[in-house]
Amino acid sequence: MNLNEIKKTFKNEWVLVEIISENKKGTPTEIKLLEHSKNRDDTYSAMKKYLKKYTYHFYTGKIPQKKYAVAF
Repeated sequence: MNLNEIKKTFKNEWVLVEIISENKKGTPTEIKLLEHSKNRDDTYSAMKKYLKKYTYHFYTGKIPQKKYAVAF
């Protein structure tokens, strides 16, 4: 799977992937899905299992509009 496929498959979820390779700009070109959940705490907890891996953690939903505060 690539990032776009993951965003479509796990819409409005928190996702944790391992970055296998990236281009010169730092954009992941090959990734491996590690965990996903609608609950952010689940993916945060899962990070403990993958401390020695190069990971990327993100939310696949929409970013809130202006005048909203978000903490990650």
